[in-house]
Amino acid sequence: MPIPPTPVEIAAAREALIALDPALAQAHARTPVFEWRARPGGYEGLFRMIVDQQVSVAAAAAIWKRVVEGLDGEVTPQAVLACDATRLRTFGLSGQKAKYGHEIAFAHTEGRIDFDHLEGLSDEEAIARLVAIKGVGKWTAETFLMFCEGRQDVFPGGDIALQEAIRWADGGTLRPTEKQAWARAEIWRPHRSVAAHLLWGWYGAVKRGEVVLETPLS
Repeated sequence: MPIPPTPVEIAAAREALIALDPALAQAHARTPVFEWRARPGGYEGLFRMIVDQQVSVAAAAAIWKRVVEGLDGEVTPQAVLACDATRLRTFGLSGQKAKYGHEIAFAHTEGRIDFDHLEGLSDEEAIARLVAIKGVGKWTAETFLMFCEGRQDVFPGGDIALQEAIRWADGGTLRPTEKQAWARAEIWRPHRSVAAHLLWGWYGAVKRGEVVLETPLS
C-alpha cells in the first residue's frame, strides 16, 4: 500500500507550490501545518467513501460503525455480497448506497478492478477503472486515490470548496468550473494533491472564521 507523504515532504511541497504559483501565498501563509487525510484503502476504503457521502460527519461515523459491527468486523467484498440489500439497509445505509456496495464488490470479485494491485496503475488508468463501477464518480475516484492510496498528484477539480478557494486565490468574481479548476491546477504538478489539501485547509479556516480573507488579495 502506498505511503502518504511525511510532514517534511508536505512542507517541502508547500514551498515548491508557492514558488510555482505566487497566487497560493495567502493560502500558504494562513494555513497551519496539516497532516495528509489518510484513510484505509482497498474495497473497505472505497465503500466507506460512498457511505460517507451526503451525510454529516457524525451520521457517517455512526452508520459506518453499524456496518462494521453488522459484518463482524470484516468489510470485504465477500462479506458484503453475503448480505442482501435489505440487511445492509438495517445498518443505516440507503438503498442506493447498499446497491453501490454490491456493485463495488462485484467489480472486485469479477476482476474488473483489483484493489490489491491498483497502485501499479497510473493515476489516469486507476481513475478510469474506478469510474467504470456504477456509483463511483470522478470526485470519489480522485479523492480515493489521494486519501486511500496516498497519491500526490491528483486534483479533484469538481470539488466546490476547492473551486471557491481557487477563486479567492486568483481574486476572481466567478467560481471556476470543474474543467477550469483542472486546467488551473496544471501549474501545481507534481504536487496537486498537496495543493488540494492546502486549499481545503484554507477554505475551512476562512469558513470557521479562524482567518480573514484579504480583499483584494496580496
